[in-house]
Amino acid sequence: MEDILLEVEMKMNAAITNMEKRFINVRAGRANPAILDNVMVNYYGSETPLKQLATISIPEARQLSIKPFDKGALHDIEKGIYEANIGLTPNNNGEVIILNIPVLTEETRKDYVKQVKGIAEDCKIALRNIRQDGNSEIKKLEITDDDKKFGNDQVQDLINKYNKIVDEKLKEKENELMSV
Repeated sequence: MEDILLEVEMKMNAAITNMEKRFINVRAGRANPAILDNVMVNYYGSETPLKQLATISIPEARQLSIKPFDKGALHDIEKGIYEANIGLTPNNNGEVIILNIPVLTEETRKDYVKQVKGIAEDCKIALRNIRQDGNSEIKKLEITDDDKKFGNDQVQDLINKYNKIVDEKLKEKENELMSV
């Protein structure tokens, strides 16, 4: 049973990590290189992650600078940013690509909060599915009913703990999004 509980906790941890990664892609009006993590560039015929082709820096609070290792890739990187549909327009000066992060309006902030709440809800659904799988595994074990009940209680304690973490992370992200 301890193996099952360990596996359940590992899966719940993975669900939280996934939620945090998805939160990073919701921008809060400040420059964060992580918003470019999913940008793929067609570089010499193969899809390559942007971060493998260039140095990404933050020269100002609301600006990202992308300096490619190969200047010949500037146009490809620019095209990759457009195709990634991240809501930013690249400015190419022949040396680097500058991305200006626009100031968020109140309405945009509220939309982002809705998006973040959806991500948190997806995580809670994943946690419930993990709990269900864990309880099913415990039910299959050939142990006493009291031990099965104890195992199910342990799984419930885990989901309570992780749901609390989801709520805390959601509150943090909401505060970050709504602060001007």
